[in-house]
Amino acid sequence: MTLPTDLDCQTCGACCAYSSDWPRFSTEPDADLDLLPPQFVAPDRSGMRCEGNRCSALSGTIGKAASCLVYGLRPDVCRTCMPGDPECLTARAAFGLG
Repeated sequence: MTLPTDLDCQTCGACCAYSSDWPRFSTEPDADLDLLPPQFVAPDRSGMRCEGNRCSALSGTIGKAASCLVYGLRPDVCRTCMPGDPECLTARAAFGLG
């Protein structure tokens, strides 16, 4: 599969606000999870804390300017979402970003 190369995550952020099920911890060792600031971790430690569907570590405005406040520590599920992959395009479509 060839992914679009013109999608810029820092002007999008849709994947971080599409579903509270996406920022889940799956393969991270406990030592990595302990590095995350507690205010961004769900009370049950299953994943990132969300406000509705939006990850609490997402800063900015969807479709304009977005960044992750814990980018270097983000969960594996966030690292595997690539610009233009099916998950990206699903999230973008939900926000009308085509």
